Amino acid sequence: MASTKQRQRTQQARQAEKRAQRQAAKRAHKQRLWTLVALFTVLALVGAFVVAALINNNAAPEAGACPAAVEEARDTYELADPAVAEDRAWTVTLQACSGDTTADIVLELDGAAAPQAVASFVTLAQGGYFDGTGCHRLTTQGIFVLQCGDPTFTGSGSPGYYFGPVENAPDDDVYPAGTVAMARRGDDANSMGSQFFLVYEESTIPSDSAGGYTVFGTITSGLDFVQAVADAGVAEGAPDGPPANPVTIEGVETQ
Repeated sequence: MASTKQRQRTQQARQAEKRAQRQAAKRAHKQRLWTLVALFTVLALVGAFVVAALINNNAAPEAGACPAAVEEARDTYELADPAVAEDRAWTVTLQACSGDTTADIVLELDGAAAPQAVASFVTLAQGGYFDGTGCHRLTTQGIFVLQCGDPTFTGSGSPGYYFGPVENAPDDDVYPAGTVAMARRGDDANSMGSQFFLVYEESTIPSDSAGGYTVFGTITSGLDFVQAVADAGVAEGAPDGPPANPVTIEGVETQ
């Protein structure tokens, strides 16, 4: 009888041990499950943050996000050989902004008609000379142009060289809207450097002893952006001076 009871107790102990093992296994399984859930939750949150950051980085800039032009002298360059223009048309994109507006001002440059001006402009653009510069002068009476290309914002900045003579000036002194031309000093035909002007409304600019202004391209896209800058006027209401809405050229691409 005693041995029978002993066997029963042994069997019951084994059953209790098995139940405890099963319960321990269930608890371990649940723990593993919750660990996996927590891990996937963390990974999902991290992924959401990464996606949000990428979206924010690619989003359009917020109002007032246009960076101010850096007004400083740049590295000097040597005048490019006219052969750099390759006697062909070039597509140049000025990545511009003003206030909360950004635009690509696309230019078509005529390397055949104005090889020296195009070679100079393309070389400076590819060297990053215009990056971060502004357009320092807007005229709203008499002639209608936005002048850019002077990193110093003084009207006298240069890439370290000047060139001439004038190329491809119009015989009738008329510069249609969309004209891209080189700026120069007074009647000095050999005073062209990095400064250029964008004509946003047809302008008659009388020739002087230098023989007019080098026309080296046309605006094929983005003239509306230039017109909007002009519509906002000149700072302090003057007819000639810095634009009331500053313009920054963030970068330039050439093809």
